[in-house]
Amino acid sequence: MPNEITIDDLRILRSKHVHMKDEATVLQKINKIVREGANRLQIVSDFDLTLTKQHENGSPMLSSFGIFRKCKQLPESYKEASKVLYQKYRAIEIDPNIPIEGKIAAMDEWNQAGHKSLQGHEFDRKEIEEVVNKYGHSLRDRTKELFTRLQALNVPILVFSAGLGDVVEAMLRHQGVLYDNVNVISNFLKFNGNVLDGFKNSNRMIHVFNKNEHAVENEYFKILQGRTNVILMGDTLGDAAMADGVKNTETILRIGFLYDHAEESLPSFKDAFDIVLVDDQTMNVVLDILNSVL
Repeated sequence: MPNEITIDDLRILRSKHVHMKDEATVLQKINKIVREGANRLQIVSDFDLTLTKQHENGSPMLSSFGIFRKCKQLPESYKEASKVLYQKYRAIEIDPNIPIEGKIAAMDEWNQAGHKSLQGHEFDRKEIEEVVNKYGHSLRDRTKELFTRLQALNVPILVFSAGLGDVVEAMLRHQGVLYDNVNVISNFLKFNGNVLDGFKNSNRMIHVFNKNEHAVENEYFKILQGRTNVILMGDTLGDAAMADGVKNTETILRIGFLYDHAEESLPSFKDAFDIVLVDDQTMNVVLDILNSVL
C-alpha cells in the first residue's frame, strides 16, 4: 500500500492564495482518491469563471453569454436588454449578503427574462463559431494540459454550466479539448427554422443554484455509477452543491475559485469548498493533486 500523502507532498497547498478550513479532511479525501485510482474518478466542473479565467491583468473575461452577445446578427435591442439583465442579476448572484433563497428566485427571473428576450430573431448559428474564434481564448492556464491527461486515462469530465451551451461546446472545440470523454450539460439555444426561439427546456433552465436538482435527474450520472470519487470545480456557492444527490458518490473533493468580493466571501467559500483558490487563474493546484492520482 503506498504511503499516505501529506501536506508536504502537496506543497502548493501551502501557497498564500490557497485556503482550507479542514486540512485533515482534504488530505483524507485526496488519499482515498489516490488509493482507488483513475478508474473510480470523475470530474465535474462549472465552465464560466471556472474553466475560464475570472480576469486577465484585471480585465474581466467574457462569459459564454458575453461572447454570444458579440454576434453581429443580434439586434442592439437584444444586446442592451441582455446587458441590463446581467448588471442587475449578476450583482445579486455574487452578493455575499443576500440569502440563497433570494438568489434562487432572482436566477429564475433572469433565466425567464433571457428566454423571452431571445425569441423572434433571425440567426445563422455559424456565427457562434466565428465569435468564439475571435473571443474564446480565456481558458485558465494549463486547462488543455489537464483535459489531455484526463482524456488519455479515460476519466470522464462533465462540464456543468449555467451559461450558453452552444458557446461552451464551441470554445472547448476551438481549444481542442472537446474530447469524447467530455460531456456538456447546459442551456442550449432553440431554433424554429432560422429564427431563435429562446432556450430548449425553458421551464427547467440551469442556473448556478439548481445544478444539484439537474444532476439527480440526469442520465449522465447513472451511466457513471462506478465512478464514486469526484473532483468538483466551481466559482459560486451553488457550484459546490452541483454533485449533491447523485447516487453512489463516496468522496467529493470540492475546489472553489474565488475572485469577486474575495475577503467578504472567503468564510462562506471555505464552508462550501474543501479548497478555495483566491485569484488563481491557472489549473496548477488541480494538476498537482492529479499528479498524485494519475
